Amino acid sequence: MNGYLKRLQEAISSSVEGMTLEQLRKHPEGKWSAVEILEHLYLTYTGTIKGCERCLDKGDPQARPLTFKDRLSQFVVITCGHMPGGRKAPEPTLPRGAASEQVVNDIGVQLGAMEDLLQRCEQRFGSRTKFMNHPVLGALTAAQWRKFHWIHGWHHVKQIRRLRESAV
Repeated sequence: MNGYLKRLQEAISSSVEGMTLEQLRKHPEGKWSAVEILEHLYLTYTGTIKGCERCLDKGDPQARPLTFKDRLSQFVVITCGHMPGGRKAPEPTLPRGAASEQVVNDIGVQLGAMEDLLQRCEQRFGSRTKFMNHPVLGALTAAQWRKFHWIHGWHHVKQIRRLRESAV
């Protein structure tokens, strides 16, 4: 597994290690619980998986040209490593109430499946090809997708750790 995604998998695992189901489900008013954050991450991985599969099925990249806004967003997130807070998650990535145990157990499997498909897209389209659009950042290469998931995931791992500390 790629370094970014391996570190992400380890960070996610350590952030929830030893938490009870009750702790995973507890949340402040109007905020997501740890399990809802994990489900959100899980859904972002399945979205990337579906996008990769679409590109591979069609046999070519499915990316639009980058706009100035895309370039600026990529610079802030991918280059600088800053995930701005306060942005509402895209509808397909909002938690839907999946079973806590399933989300906790399957998130690593989804990360691995996503990495496999990113590798296949990278081999098929080339490492420099921006082959698939992100809903906010525009078209990304496989390496940029990995780094995005690391930055986005780390943003949420920090939230889980805060929830864990407040649950003690």
